[in-house]
Amino acid sequence: MQGALEGITVLDFSTLLPGPMATLFLAEAGAEVIKIERPGTGEGMRAYQPRWGRDSSNFAMLNRGKKSVALDLKDRAALERLKPLIERADVLVEQFRPGVMDRLGLGYEDVRKINPRLIYCSITGYGQDGPYRERAGHDLNYIGDAGLLSLAPGPEDYPVVPPALIADIAGGAYPAVMNILLALRARDNGGEGAYIDIAMTEGLFPFSYWAMGAAGAAGVWPRPGGERISGGSPRYQIYPTADGVLLTAAPLEEKFWQSFSDAIGLEPEWRDDSRDPEGTRARVADIVRSRTAAEWAPIMAKANCCCSFMKTMEQVMVDRHFNERGLFAEILTNEEGAEMPALPVSISPALRARRGEKIGAPLLGADNEELLS
Repeated sequence: MQGALEGITVLDFSTLLPGPMATLFLAEAGAEVIKIERPGTGEGMRAYQPRWGRDSSNFAMLNRGKKSVALDLKDRAALERLKPLIERADVLVEQFRPGVMDRLGLGYEDVRKINPRLIYCSITGYGQDGPYRERAGHDLNYIGDAGLLSLAPGPEDYPVVPPALIADIAGGAYPAVMNILLALRARDNGGEGAYIDIAMTEGLFPFSYWAMGAAGAAGVWPRPGGERISGGSPRYQIYPTADGVLLTAAPLEEKFWQSFSDAIGLEPEWRDDSRDPEGTRARVADIVRSRTAAEWAPIMAKANCCCSFMKTMEQVMVDRHFNERGLFAEILTNEEGAEMPALPVSISPALRARRGEKIGAPLLGADNEELLS
């Protein structure tokens, strides 16, 4: 079954999360993605825990349906073997620090001479230039440097570490996919390739649209954890029930707030939450804590007021809604024949390739003979 990117070849020099997730999206849409890895150990995520067959489950999740070539990039003779792949490639993705690919003889200007139609995408924390270009960092650094973490850092004496690698995925992988597709579209019109500089920190600023807008329009910078959607409103809160299950309450609009207030029996003096937001929040918390989740569930279902209960990942994987929509229908397999649900990717089924097939990640160097001979 063909996908939207059938016929597109991607050379993937990236490791760990941002680049591999970006190229996973491209592979799921039908592109031929060829991982270029170091001989012997391959990319670092192969060795992560837990293991799932020969490599890690993390590696398997992010590299489903790709090919692997093991090649020493510091060996000039080996680099010559890459030329035929560069000549026919449409996209190259790399995730080294600025300047590394240039030193290897694989920088944009180098490969552009071989293939002027190539879309070349570099993913780094801070971009290819600027004062921070050489700074080492991880996701927590990037969201801190972008100001995003300051919007809701949690209690001062016990700050909250975000539950997801936001910068890697939303600031790196997603912008990379978007810009690669835009560059392919532009190439269709003009015939030329392009260089794409993805800085994960910069990719986080769309999340702060409301904070930047408030500052620009009213000159008011947000209070940490104190604004409408960052913890300052009783209408957008997490409330524990009597048995410790968390009610995620988001009745922001007035009609939902009134329905929520009616459902929990909030007294009239607390319904105008503009008067004493903290007092209203405390009163709602007391009421929610007076019953168990099982007791609240039919009440919230009837009110239909933007309230639900936090699910664990274990519960989500068997959730009827997600399973009926086929979210976990794609199967990931390994060299031992073990199976588990593949990582869901937000690509429309009509644009995907190989739907319903059991597909695994490549073993290190599995495609050397086919692609380098």
